[in-house]
Amino acid sequence: MAVENNFVQPAIPKFDGHYDHWSMLMENFLRSKEYWSLVETGVPAAAEGVELTEAQQKTIADQKLKDLKVKNYLFQAIDRTIMETILNRDTAKHIWDSMKQKYQGSTRVKRAQLQALRKEFEQVVIIEKILRSMTSRFDYVVCSVEESNNLDILTIDELQSSLLVHEQRMNGHGGDEQALKGTFNMSVLNGRRKRIMLSLRRKKKCLLMSYVELNQSRREDVWFLDSGCSNHMCANKEWFSDLDEEFRESVKLGNNSKMAVLGKGNIRLQIAGVTQVITDVFYIPELKNNLLSVGQLQERGVALLIQHGVCRVYHPKKGLIMQTAMSANRMFILLARILPKAPTCFQTILEDNTHLWHCRYGHLSFKGLRTLQYKQMVKGLPQLKAPSKICTDCMVGKQHRDAIPKRSLWRASQRLQLVHADICGPIKPVSNSKKRYFISFIDDYSRKVWIYFLAEKSEAFTIFKNYKNLVEKETGAFIRCLRTDRGGEFNSDEFKVFCKTNGISRQLTAAYTPQQNGVAERKNRTIMNMVRSMLSEKQIPKNFWPEAVNWTAHVLNRSPTLAVKDMTPEEAWSGIKPNVDYFRVFGCIGHVHVSDSKRKKLDDKSFQCVLLGMSEESKAYRLYDPASKKIVIVMKKEVNMIKVKKNLKRRWQQKKKEERLAYLQVSHLERILQHLKKAHQKGGTEEYRSGWKIM
Repeated sequence: MAVENNFVQPAIPKFDGHYDHWSMLMENFLRSKEYWSLVETGVPAAAEGVELTEAQQKTIADQKLKDLKVKNYLFQAIDRTIMETILNRDTAKHIWDSMKQKYQGSTRVKRAQLQALRKEFEQVVIIEKILRSMTSRFDYVVCSVEESNNLDILTIDELQSSLLVHEQRMNGHGGDEQALKGTFNMSVLNGRRKRIMLSLRRKKKCLLMSYVELNQSRREDVWFLDSGCSNHMCANKEWFSDLDEEFRESVKLGNNSKMAVLGKGNIRLQIAGVTQVITDVFYIPELKNNLLSVGQLQERGVALLIQHGVCRVYHPKKGLIMQTAMSANRMFILLARILPKAPTCFQTILEDNTHLWHCRYGHLSFKGLRTLQYKQMVKGLPQLKAPSKICTDCMVGKQHRDAIPKRSLWRASQRLQLVHADICGPIKPVSNSKKRYFISFIDDYSRKVWIYFLAEKSEAFTIFKNYKNLVEKETGAFIRCLRTDRGGEFNSDEFKVFCKTNGISRQLTAAYTPQQNGVAERKNRTIMNMVRSMLSEKQIPKNFWPEAVNWTAHVLNRSPTLAVKDMTPEEAWSGIKPNVDYFRVFGCIGHVHVSDSKRKKLDDKSFQCVLLGMSEESKAYRLYDPASKKIVIVMKKEVNMIKVKKNLKRRWQQKKKEERLAYLQVSHLERILQHLKKAHQKGGTEEYRSGWKIM
């Protein structure tokens, strides 16, 4: 630390964003250096055309040197980001004025906003809130302050000094707190302020205490939060903004006595400057205290949190709406000002600037207008209020359909409680069995899928009856609900009559909304994606697509799905964990063994086939023989799958090439025979020879 003339060199104050505090420290620092005049007046400049004396030139040079020192101090006080904005400022005065204009203005704005907010609270309300928030340790202090001072003229500074004096006196006494046995606390309302009177007696523990209310007046603006109260209750008829006096009821008190309810209505309260409406309040003239039912508040969707001696009430949308501290007698008392009934306005004329500027901005959203206004992104935009009406032109030009939820809020809890169905097709080319469509049935509980193939959509009704008989006999349960689209194949009269007869409820999607049948739609899409991949991998002709669809459904039933936790659809349906050791690549080549009874001594013992999946009738593979164009069903032990690098496309192309050559050979022989026949009829050797040469 540098020391000059036995004085400690003061540190340069760093700018931390609080301009008023920093400018005061920096001004004091520069005054101590005798440089403040350069900030106030700047460096004097010589007049044009005037010759300066040597002394004047020296004075100006000294001023410029001091100005450089002041700039050095300012540069050390601010960070790099602020320095980049003032690099074009030549003198210390220009730097100081620039920072003052930037940062003092925003501070003044904040101070003005703070003052505007503070004006909403009367000083008496603030003082009362401070007194209510004091802990039980300061109960007698609060009572003393209320008795000795008029709270209407007491200032916050006086209250603070009084509380500090009492706190110092309490800390000076020392000693341990003693438990108070057999205490009783009574809160008595006196005007707008609560006075707490405590009777403290050091006695033995009380097993029973009785309390008799003698000539006690009603507590006008005090509400008790009561968890044992079934309804909100009030005794003042004038407080109700709307009262149904025909309502009659009776409430039972803790001593088994009853009070008559002579009406029910709403009361408007002002709590901490915010208006709240208490609905469904019972009007009971004989009631001594106003009660707020905790249970009724819960029914309205609000949440109550009692923690550390404070009860807070939260609204699901508005957040914290009220809070109160626990009193000395362990009760939660809410002070609220009753608002009178809203006055009737016979005629009101308002200038709707919000809608006008909405139109001027080309029907920009009100959120965008609020952003422009809040962040002051433009000039000339007036204060806008929340829109009071819906813009019909925006509804015409901007309306769109809301996004449909990706997941349903309801799931089946049993098998066949809900079945999804959908038809996929037409698919080209037509299959070998002349099928163009397939229909999928998905059980919502297990997500297992069944596949059936159709030549026409009209076969859907017959297929559904077959599916119904299959699954109901397998499980012993019945299909309760069927969800499909509004296709004609599902809306035929016979389909409707059949479902109605068998007690099957129907769920039909809305028009142009396939998302409502998303389970079946997504399943069909997944199936077709896998089919295309498998056919492409082995270059299998596309007319074998039904075989690929069957194998895909078989695989998906043994694959994980997000809808079923930690189980495959097959296990969720049957309760048995499936075994997949027999899985082979779809379209791979296998050598099928030829039994001894079907071959001779020198015949091959196997022939090559193509795997097309599993058989539905037996536990065996389903293979295709390209030579005989037949489907072969063989057991696992009768076939050996081989791995080959060349794909099956060459086999299909080789087979077509051989068939083409055979056709060409037959056609060539037929042409030779026809030519010989014509030459023989003409009887000319030369014609025959010339014809032969032509061939």
